[in-house]
Amino acid sequence: MVTPLADDVWWYDLTGTNAYLVDDGALALVDTGTRFHASELIGGLRDAGFELRDLDRILLTHYDMDHVGGLSAFDGVELTVYVGSDDAPFVTGEAKPPLSNHKGLVQRLGGPLSSPPDNPVEPLEDGDTVGSFTVYETPGHTPGHVCYVSEALSTGFLGDLVVERGDGRFHPSPWLLSYDTEAVARSVRSLVERAPAFDVAAMGHGVPFERGGSERLADVVERL
Repeated sequence: MVTPLADDVWWYDLTGTNAYLVDDGALALVDTGTRFHASELIGGLRDAGFELRDLDRILLTHYDMDHVGGLSAFDGVELTVYVGSDDAPFVTGEAKPPLSNHKGLVQRLGGPLSSPPDNPVEPLEDGDTVGSFTVYETPGHTPGHVCYVSEALSTGFLGDLVVERGDGRFHPSPWLLSYDTEAVARSVRSLVERAPAFDVAAMGHGVPFERGGSERLADVVERL
């Protein structure tokens, strides 16, 4: 089941993690939950009035088993997977997260819960565009973490750059779950400075905001 957040934007509440569906002329799934969420992801497409064959692309904010684990549900579907260039080798299986970083170790432990997709994987750089979305490199939580912001849809997909903890505010991704919290802070500031204003703020964990998204993100900078 999906919940509408705005015209052409839907939220999957996957119990502990989020995914999103967005239609900006091409239908995209943003993040894929875990491998155990496959039926929910496909069922949500139908709830929103689409079929599996309508899906054009998958936008990944980063490589983590609770964001890429559901990719295998779409093997055999003609679509392209997009992900930040520094996380792309982890998604394709060409490289493994480093054991020298505590978060990399966590990712290695979760590796068996995801598998490389059959679909083509397109690496993204800062400033690239996918449909109406501009790509913003926001490293820190992972090396290749990216956010997607559509001015036309007034929507920002923020991945795990920030989290919502039930208090109606954003909080930066914590140390335990991030490669580098100082980089997270720099990325939050950079996104606030560079991205256009947007209403819908759709993060990987917590309840997404339907209004005032960019203002809430700016509030994080004030508290850093």
